Amino acid sequence: MNLKILLPYRVFTDRTGITRIVAETGEGSFGLLPNRLDCVAALVPGILIFGTEEEGEIYAAVDEGILIKTGGEVLVSVRNAVEGADLATLRETVKNEFLNLDEQELSLRRVVAKMESGFIRRFAEFHHE
Repeated sequence: MNLKILLPYRVFTDRTGITRIVAETGEGSFGLLPNRLDCVAALVPGILIFGTEEEGEIYAAVDEGILIKTGGEVLVSVRNAVEGADLATLRETVKNEFLNLDEQELSLRRVVAKMESGFIRRFAEFHHE
């Protein structure tokens, strides 16, 4: 199978020769083998496991998104993804990445709130004139 993991701003990974994929949905984990019927699944934040003959098992922490399998092509579209060689390393990487994202998100929310309040204030002043 061919696996392509897409982020909103770039292609995270594009691999060929995938022998199996394990993904997590709201209903639990499920596996994909090359001859499985085509399917679509809504993914929850978790670990996406895929394997190749050459590299063995590869782990990727993914945010919520969608998985689409058509023939030998598997597309995974998620908001964020981080790859790791083993689960312990991946856990630390995810912890650091998502803490950084949380801080950036809080900062962005503060800026947006200031912009919104300024817009509302100016709109109210314009309306009274």
